[in-house]
Amino acid sequence: MASPTKKRRLDSDSADSSSPPAKLTKVQPSVPSKPESSSTQPGVLRWLEPLGKSRTCLHATHLNPPSRSKVAAFDLDGTVIASWSSKAPPLEWRWWKECVPTKLGQAANEGYSIVIVTNQAALKSPKLEREWKEKLALVVAAIPEVPFRLLAATAKDKFRKPMTGMWDEVQRMFAEDGVEIDKSASFFVGDFAGRIYGDSGKKKDFAGTDRKWALNVGVRFFTPEEYFLGEDPDPKFSLKGFHPSSLPEALPLFEPVSSPLLPLKPTQELVLFIGYPCLGKSTFYRTHFEPKGYEHINQDTLGTREKCVRAVEKALKAGQKCVVDNTNRDASTRRFYLDLAKKHGVPVRAMLFTGSIDLAWHNNLYRAFCLPSSVQEREPSRDLLPLSAFKSFEDNYEEPQLAEGFMEIKKIHWVFDGTEDERKKWLQWLELDEKRN
Repeated sequence: MASPTKKRRLDSDSADSSSPPAKLTKVQPSVPSKPESSSTQPGVLRWLEPLGKSRTCLHATHLNPPSRSKVAAFDLDGTVIASWSSKAPPLEWRWWKECVPTKLGQAANEGYSIVIVTNQAALKSPKLEREWKEKLALVVAAIPEVPFRLLAATAKDKFRKPMTGMWDEVQRMFAEDGVEIDKSASFFVGDFAGRIYGDSGKKKDFAGTDRKWALNVGVRFFTPEEYFLGEDPDPKFSLKGFHPSSLPEALPLFEPVSSPLLPLKPTQELVLFIGYPCLGKSTFYRTHFEPKGYEHINQDTLGTREKCVRAVEKALKAGQKCVVDNTNRDASTRRFYLDLAKKHGVPVRAMLFTGSIDLAWHNNLYRAFCLPSSVQEREPSRDLLPLSAFKSFEDNYEEPQLAEGFMEIKKIHWVFDGTEDERKKWLQWLELDEKRN
């Protein structure tokens, strides 16, 4: 079997389609693309206020798309139209296949609400956005009778697939119309399906983002070949990246379990937390150590390591027990605190949070973009930490040793703490790109 045509990509939903050339459309748009257009004329896209606090999700409608319990969602590039090539003229486009407009019309006639959801992080300038909107005006002019809603994620935030921000907005808008979406009757069509090609296992798709999005949302998934051409599902696909289901099950909260997490009798001690950001260290402190009177020393709060060291010395001099809730990635960093404890004759224990960089990054995305409202009510919002914070720890990490001066080293395993609905959200595919690094 021959290999598929090599694909190119310019950070839109997909790489260039390998389908036979359809008729190219290369004319000036009949109606100039204007932000916040109020038109509902057939063949004219109406641009509404962008969604999100940072206005990063573009939002448009064609005609007056109805809110129905059945939703037919479609990717744009590589699914409805052929993928955007960086070498093509800005206004040049073609259908993915010539049957696409007919199939879109059929779905609308069968009682589906048509929704297009697309990643468009390449729209990094007003010029690129304007040209993209002008191209879409041409596309819409070619399907003047099909009502639909379009959402486009232009930044790497909660709207970017496979995260479900765009779907969450669709659900919200439909709910305002008194409509609850029936996920069992809805579906999504996209070309980033994680398909592999032939027995060699060579990648056919650039990524698996679209299939992951459908799994996160909870709707059926079809590739363009399956939906538009009626082909059988391709059983060969592989979803790369981290998913929480890969974590070991039923690990104890800490090891070894032969000694208690906290001393049975009140005693002064210094505890060093060690591990990547976003592994629940601060929550662990609040749950287990704060109720026992341990002082919390944290560089995010104090600002510098020097201030943390001074705070530890002050606490030890006062006879207080305390926790240093930093990453404490290497022996030289930990030495500052161990030397102080030795000076004041205070025992030191290490709490090693064992989660991987992939789990830490996943938690970072979850708490920045995906916290359910129930969590937001009880925890402050947090900004996304840069990847460099995780890579720096990974590159400089030294596993703690008893020889450094620790009385004990306990391993703390990640255990999700939350309601079942919160856990379902955490168990989604959460990525800003197919590959973290």
